[in-house]
Amino acid sequence: MNALPSPRPSSATRVAVVTGGSRGIGRAVAHRLAQDGLAVVVNYAHDAAVAEKTVAAITAVDGQAIAVQGDVADENAVAALFDQAEKEFGGVDVVVNSAGRLALSPIAELDLAVLDAMHRTNVRGTFVVAQQAARRLRAGGSFVGFSTSVVGTQFPGYGAYAASKGAVEAMTLILARELRGRDITVNTVAPGPTATDLFLEGKTDDEIDRLAKTPPLERLGTPEDIAHVVAFLTSPQGHWVNGQILRANGGLV
Repeated sequence: MNALPSPRPSSATRVAVVTGGSRGIGRAVAHRLAQDGLAVVVNYAHDAAVAEKTVAAITAVDGQAIAVQGDVADENAVAALFDQAEKEFGGVDVVVNSAGRLALSPIAELDLAVLDAMHRTNVRGTFVVAQQAARRLRAGGSFVGFSTSVVGTQFPGYGAYAASKGAVEAMTLILARELRGRDITVNTVAPGPTATDLFLEGKTDDEIDRLAKTPPLERLGTPEDIAHVVAFLTSPQGHWVNGQILRANGGLV
């Protein structure tokens, strides 16, 4: 049985681990949390140069950040990620698991190797990161996972992806309840169509335009829109929100 982490000293800087923090929504989250005064550990899977650009942008405006490589589905790599955060900054107060994979296909046609790879990152990866968060987060901390509004809208072609994110939603309230008495919140953000490279890849201009007009606000979300939601959930002002799935989607079902 792992010992519980020590409480965060009242004078200490809050520390965030952001997986998938070098691109898209994860990068916007890393920037926003740094703006709020948190020291940020930017996790990335492969592209060190892109991760270092994210770190450089944060440190250029007097923020604190480091980049740490690691596959979120590898329990040893994730443990080492948290070890590095604790070594560099003294502990962990916020964990945002934004690393993920997307593959679109009708269920009848999906290559099962693609299914396995996607679920390894989206389901196992979320579980592994949540496991370390549960062991390491200090009192007053927060864990934020990522789902998708497609779990509700159920667009064709998203069956495997939505299934993987449905698993994330299923973990959310359970983990919040398992952390009773620790003063730690657990929530999941489920974006709608958001203008990231991951979302835009492989879509025609007509498809993008149609999806942009679907919400009542008639635009795609931006990574910054989602980062604002995460910043609230992980702030003292958002600490009464716990065990919830927040559909940040401009008004989709």
